[in-house]
Amino acid sequence: MLEKLPQTFIDYVEENRQVLIDLIADLCAIPAPSHNEGARADFCKRWFEARGARGVYIDEALNVVYPYGCQPAGDVMIFMAHTDTVFPDLEPFAPRCEDGKMYCPGVGDDTANLAVLMLLAAYVTRQGLQAGCGVLFVANSCEEGLGNLKGSRQLAKDYAGRIRQVVSFDGYYLMLCNGAVGSQRYRVEIKTEGGHSYGNFGNRNAIACLASMIDTLYTVKAPTGGRTTYNVGTISGGTSVNTIAQNAEMLYEFRSDCREDLAFMQNFFEKTVECYRAMGIEVEVELLGERPCTGDVDPAAQRELENRCLDAIEQFTGKRVGMLASSTDCNIPLSQGIPAACFGVCTGGGAHTRGEWIDLESLPTGMKIAGSLVLSYFHS
Repeated sequence: MLEKLPQTFIDYVEENRQVLIDLIADLCAIPAPSHNEGARADFCKRWFEARGARGVYIDEALNVVYPYGCQPAGDVMIFMAHTDTVFPDLEPFAPRCEDGKMYCPGVGDDTANLAVLMLLAAYVTRQGLQAGCGVLFVANSCEEGLGNLKGSRQLAKDYAGRIRQVVSFDGYYLMLCNGAVGSQRYRVEIKTEGGHSYGNFGNRNAIACLASMIDTLYTVKAPTGGRTTYNVGTISGGTSVNTIAQNAEMLYEFRSDCREDLAFMQNFFEKTVECYRAMGIEVEVELLGERPCTGDVDPAAQRELENRCLDAIEQFTGKRVGMLASSTDCNIPLSQGIPAACFGVCTGGGAHTRGEWIDLESLPTGMKIAGSLVLSYFHS
């Protein structure tokens, strides 16, 4: 079990209730689509520095990295929360509070978690705490969708061979993510000669060819080594009702929490594409995103981290929450054999919708949960 939280931190949580709410609102107002997190990154860097943080930098992936107690080649522990949201808007949002809830696109995924991480880093800085290794507090970029975990990948590259564990604050505190769901995402375009629907009747129609390919892709029986899914999310093509379509395209993905099953789906997809190319059909394939599955993580080390997280959640909710695999920033460390886990610091709903909300009363509990975990790595 984790040690009891120091009274100084409990007082800090109470003293900063409104500070936390205001910080969430300030962050929410700054648009941060994946690959466009610059303004939010600048805000975070200035905020850290104003509270005594030294050495804060923004890397080439737009991660805001606050190295605390780090040695040039020493090991590091990473605590992170992502700055990007799924929404493409570049105009400021207007968060609103009503009936004990804050409403705003991206407020729970992942802005509230980011704000708690920032306040935790400020507390550690103010108290001058020490850890057994270096600690990175990171406001990372590109977790969502086609962000393709760019921020997490950059951290793994820059600190290769030095990362002991990773904890990502994301989502709610009702579940712990302890495994990585891998995925492959593609844009597939088919091109044909097309022509006039009457004068050139008989020419190949790109839409018909694409429909046939989709039908073929949906004949595969999902392997059962883990949980595997596949989906065609969008299709488009053609010019007009009296034109034989010259082009058609789709967005296609498959996912699995099992490396072997992910490889099976990859092989089936590639063979399907080659089959249509062999029929003389022009097929262009663009890889849009690739997320790896869990690799060879030491089971004992992973269990130790999971239990720390579960103990922290149980300490303040009275519940031993369940665990599941998901697609998060932890995919990268887990794929490299580094123990990692992910959970959130609030409750709410409507994630990835414009009606997204968080329960403001859940924030002190969430901050204590996150604080209990983070402070377990430190001493005075």
